[in-house]
Amino acid sequence: MTRMSLLFQRLALLLVFLIAVPAPASAAFWDSYRSETLAFTPADWPAKLEGDLFVPKDKKKGPYPVVVLVHGGAWNKGDKKTMNKAGRALAEKGYAAFAVNYRLAPQHQYPAQLDDMLQALRWLKQNAPHYGLDANRVALWGYSAGGHLAALVGVQPITTDIPPIKVVIAGGAPADLRTSDAPSVRAFLGGTRQDKAAVYSDASPITHVQSGLPAFFLYHGGRDELVEPSQSERFAAALKEEGVPVQFVKIDGKDHRQAASAVKRYLPDMMGFLEKYLGPAARQ
Repeated sequence: MTRMSLLFQRLALLLVFLIAVPAPASAAFWDSYRSETLAFTPADWPAKLEGDLFVPKDKKKGPYPVVVLVHGGAWNKGDKKTMNKAGRALAEKGYAAFAVNYRLAPQHQYPAQLDDMLQALRWLKQNAPHYGLDANRVALWGYSAGGHLAALVGVQPITTDIPPIKVVIAGGAPADLRTSDAPSVRAFLGGTRQDKAAVYSDASPITHVQSGLPAFFLYHGGRDELVEPSQSERFAAALKEEGVPVQFVKIDGKDHRQAASAVKRYLPDMMGFLEKYLGPAARQ
């Protein structure tokens, strides 16, 4: 057999292999959305910050409601990329998702992280039409420090430069930092709770509870020793007392890390809550 005929034989075998082997089951999933990494801070911001935007590809069913995803990491570590799996899953279900970074402690202390989150929302409102987003239907979703920041943004006063928040989903979130002496909290807030009492209070979502807030879905591990379950329990009670729609789920037997994984069991409840208060993911 000549070298040329051997080459053609190998090419033919390769073609047969490519035709015979089915495409991965996830191929349709990957084709169902478009993603892009975008800077959301202006040139004069203290640090350049980016977010990963996931949007369903079918523009005819937009504009799409947006879920802003906030990573955890004790305010001093973590990255938006850890939220990308959730972003892809939301896009598959017809929601846009924006997984964002924020400045980290101790180099950057509160309220830098809150300012960054508000700037991400400001950017969303300004750029929503270009990316097929519905700036009137925005939700926040985070766990641990990310849950704290999501909740803290959700209780801020309404302003015209950011989109109205409709839903907050927060897991394992420290809602009342006034009770904490944790090193990560001291690094985040720039001192002890005795020295920075006003800062600890201002950074605590529970101190800002009032009527007219977004709907809150809170979840927490029943054996969480890092952030006590009472943090979410008291926060939920305060929201309920003000007439704010709230649903609280205690994940029995799970610690802080385990609850983050065990939450898969409650995803249908969360997605139902999201659709109830944010509206359908896409136009039918």
